[in-house]
Amino acid sequence: MITMIAAAAQNKALGKDNQLIWHLPNDFKRFKSLTTGHHIIMGRKTFESFPKPLPNRTHIIITRQSNYQAEGCIVVDSIEKAIEKCPKGEDSFIIGGGEIYQLAMPFSDKIELTVVHHNFEADAFFPEIKLEDWELVQSDFQPKDEKHLYDYSYDTYIRKQKTTS
Repeated sequence: MITMIAAAAQNKALGKDNQLIWHLPNDFKRFKSLTTGHHIIMGRKTFESFPKPLPNRTHIIITRQSNYQAEGCIVVDSIEKAIEKCPKGEDSFIIGGGEIYQLAMPFSDKIELTVVHHNFEADAFFPEIKLEDWELVQSDFQPKDEKHLYDYSYDTYIRKQKTTS
């Protein structure tokens, strides 16, 4: 199963200047819990925003740079090649950024989206989720608290089955 996992604001903002805009510790814990032990697919700029590769995950980096190398990572030049590198029958995760989410939308089976209930100025955005293609199957509201400056929700979408006519 290919799952896109992201945190986006109400206005679909993901980040600015290759950085996250907010800090939600519980969302980081959820991300780690869901992706540990799996293949994660990301763009080069997302990978380079990390201080080091994320532990206990196989990194697949999509880049147009033909000579790009990242130690211990798989480097490819398309979303199709990235998905081919993922083991069949196992969960794999698309982790960003905005352009990669857009490319991955047709290949994804599930979306784990943390919606931050605020609008932000950004230069990277999550693509529109077309409700004719996706069903919201779970939404868990989390109120702001001393560690979280904004209300947020964990939303899970599953791709609707295509009907043949």
